[in-house]
Amino acid sequence: MFQMNQSPISLDSRRKKFSKVLSKQTGSAPKQLNNQTSKTSDTRLTPPNNSWPKCSSHLEITIPKDLKLKEAEKADEKQLIIDAGQKRFGAVSCNVCGMLYTASNPEDETQHLLFHNQFISAVKYVGWKKERILAEYPDGRIIMVLPEDPKYALKKVDEIREMVDNDLGFQQAPLMCYSRTKTLLFISNDKKVVGCLIAEHIQWGYRVIEEKLPVIRSEEEKVRFERQKAWCCSTMPEPAICGISRIWVFSMMRRKKIASRMIECLRSNFIYGSYLSKEEIAFSDPTPDGKLFATQYCGTGQFLVYNFINGQNST
Repeated sequence: MFQMNQSPISLDSRRKKFSKVLSKQTGSAPKQLNNQTSKTSDTRLTPPNNSWPKCSSHLEITIPKDLKLKEAEKADEKQLIIDAGQKRFGAVSCNVCGMLYTASNPEDETQHLLFHNQFISAVKYVGWKKERILAEYPDGRIIMVLPEDPKYALKKVDEIREMVDNDLGFQQAPLMCYSRTKTLLFISNDKKVVGCLIAEHIQWGYRVIEEKLPVIRSEEEKVRFERQKAWCCSTMPEPAICGISRIWVFSMMRRKKIASRMIECLRSNFIYGSYLSKEEIAFSDPTPDGKLFATQYCGTGQFLVYNFINGQNST
């Protein structure tokens, strides 16, 4: 066997050789390595104060201000109701009672349940042997109920009036003179009460002061403006005969001239042998939709109003 006497290559000579190779490839000599290289590489992974120094490189990304604003605007538009897989959420309109409520809201669900049951009971009409029929139409008929009618008829009227008050948001106040009221009901062909009108005798009304409309292009904008704007009336009383305390039509049966037909029957049957003019009729505290209807029916926004709650009318 031959034994080779070769001296081992020292670590310093290896470093010098490696630095010469790097200098030829990069054109610049690297920094001298020392024995602490491996130690510092390990300590760089975990800084002593657990905080990394800020990067001063040119690759640092800056977010434009306009992008931040857009992100903030999108955050405000996020839905406020959590979608947890429920069947319905948000605004829902019941296809039976027509009430608009917020699904998955316990308070709204309870209010809808109460009104729904009340509505089902109130609008159900089984028919009476003696009906005071004022007019008949292809889609139903109009009957009138007077205070001297049987108790079952008056009980039905009270039930309907309570439901109408809840739907219209009225303060449930008794009529000024119940013995002189006339109630008109529109009965559909499927035996449901889809319209109600309650009228009473009055002596005075007050003229609505009509405001000037701004420049409105479309009909939808005009209707929206009429519903949102406030209204006021004159303090000078004018003679009136008939006061419409409540007029209501089921929401899913509107736009079918039901309210107009009930008023026409009222005008010819309120006083025996007389047909009331539109100037002799006053509306009590109309809702936005009621004000819009009165304006269209009377042909002017300066119709008569009266307030039966505050007792401004005398009987």
